[in-house]
Amino acid sequence: MAYQSVDKLQKLLAEGVFQHTKAPRKAAGRALGTLVEIITCYLLKTWGLNPYISIERGLEEYGNPAIIHNVEYSLHPVVWQTLIKIENTKSITASIILNSLKKQGIDVNRFEKKTHYLLKDGILRNACTVARSPHSFLLCSIKTRTEDFIEIHVFEQYTKPFTIFECKRVGVEEGMSKGPQTIEKAKQGAYVAKTASSLQKIRTENGELHGIIYKSDGSYIIKPFIKLMEQIISSNDKELLRKFILTVGIVSNHGNWFTASSHNKELKVLAQSYDWLLFLTDDGLSEFIENLLLNPEKKYHFIKDIFLLSYAEAKKKNQFTKVQMNMEADAILTDYFAGNRHKIESWFNIISPKEKTLSDLQSELNELANKNWKYILQ
Repeated sequence: MAYQSVDKLQKLLAEGVFQHTKAPRKAAGRALGTLVEIITCYLLKTWGLNPYISIERGLEEYGNPAIIHNVEYSLHPVVWQTLIKIENTKSITASIILNSLKKQGIDVNRFEKKTHYLLKDGILRNACTVARSPHSFLLCSIKTRTEDFIEIHVFEQYTKPFTIFECKRVGVEEGMSKGPQTIEKAKQGAYVAKTASSLQKIRTENGELHGIIYKSDGSYIIKPFIKLMEQIISSNDKELLRKFILTVGIVSNHGNWFTASSHNKELKVLAQSYDWLLFLTDDGLSEFIENLLLNPEKKYHFIKDIFLLSYAEAKKKNQFTKVQMNMEADAILTDYFAGNRHKIESWFNIISPKEKTLSDLQSELNELANKNWKYILQ
């Protein structure tokens, strides 16, 4: 690894990029958290899941919809999707997109228009919501761009997600062994993971993890957790799938979650709460920062420039977040992730389920995405 640890890297960023802030180390730590979110976002896009992604949606607790939690990413069933072509322009509003859909004969009157811009001042909005209905969202993204035209991918998502992703990172302060908020982050993530889905976890007296899922008639199934989860994902039974949500957690920064010989309590809390828990390694995060933000090849210099501009003392707007991304930087990141997919996938270790691989997670996500959700959710 280029640096002894991510904490050393945080100190380097604090001294070299965030020295103008009131709390440089905290500012660097927040930026590192943003980078974990960006890596997650572009990995999901590389897996072909872009039409299913929503960002910072409210998630109702299973059986208790009065409590809602925002989650970093949620994957939603796609109702329909289409492509529209507009003239190349500096600003793409919701009205432009809806008017283009009208010209295709698509009924947009059932939606309530939002005020979001897909593109403004060279900045894209990832997972841009342009309208919503009582049971769905209308989103869009730029697919291709030429000197004359922009091709836009428009898709309608059901409000009910089939997967959620949450990223958890806490920095370690100098003189401490781990971040002071690590256990709080773990508890927050564990609570959301345990209350999101109709598939719930229970323990037997000897500590074995089982799952329980209720049907609409009040009957239920209890099985060893992994077997029951696999049964639900592979089935077409609307009773099992209609309120099921696969929960995925991603943690980073080795010092907070591991000791030399074992997992810390906080990691154990998350591992038994999420259906899947991934660890973005220090090596992986360090490689991303080294190759794109600190010492990039010439073809990646623009990424470094946008990153530094977004955190400069006189910045006008951040152009390097999971929601707002400079359009040129987005194209470069997309190419980088596509061209280095296998290397980037190697940055992630599977904490749980222990017997599974990242390929298994991809297969489960694809299987869920391709269900007949119109039948399941009717």
